[in-house]
Amino acid sequence: MTELDSKPGLDGVIAAAKQAPGRGLPPVHLWNPAHSGEIDIVIKADGRWVHEGATINRAPLVRLFSTVLRKDPDGYWLVTPVEKMRITVEDAPFIATALDANVDAAGRPLLRFTTNVGDEVEAGPEHLIRVEIDPATDEPRPYLHVRRGLEALISRPVFYELVEMAAERDGTLGVESGGTWFPIGPVEAPVS
Repeated sequence: MTELDSKPGLDGVIAAAKQAPGRGLPPVHLWNPAHSGEIDIVIKADGRWVHEGATINRAPLVRLFSTVLRKDPDGYWLVTPVEKMRITVEDAPFIATALDANVDAAGRPLLRFTTNVGDEVEAGPEHLIRVEIDPATDEPRPYLHVRRGLEALISRPVFYELVEMAAERDGTLGVESGGTWFPIGPVEAPVS
């Protein structure tokens, strides 16, 4: 029996995630453990990770969990080589909290986002920006694809930065990054 086999639930997830090399991401997309269950972890819409009703305040632990997070057709899972535990995600599992606008080697605009768990993501063909309209508030809900179906909600201040740098194309405001154009909303008609 390995150390991972002897630690069920949360302790097992922590032990397995700690074995990932460096700050790299473990290959959770390749793991298909036979044992699965549920664990009382909720990623709240505001980005907080909550276990059994208590917020997980240790940023390194949240970062560790984020590295073994996977989205499958049947939900979100913390995955190790020996087990996977279903968790609840209220909106997106991550929040894009910072934006750095630059240019790439070809001189094209490049937008680099940082998430609340420390991921750095360059928007482009592999990391799309999309904007939905919240039906309850009629306000935009912008998202950035981070990895393998996992998204980050773009925080309001960061979205305002995008709006400030937006340009118009065919009646739509948008931004460019990595050679890809991302529409972020309609051009508002001037108020008379």
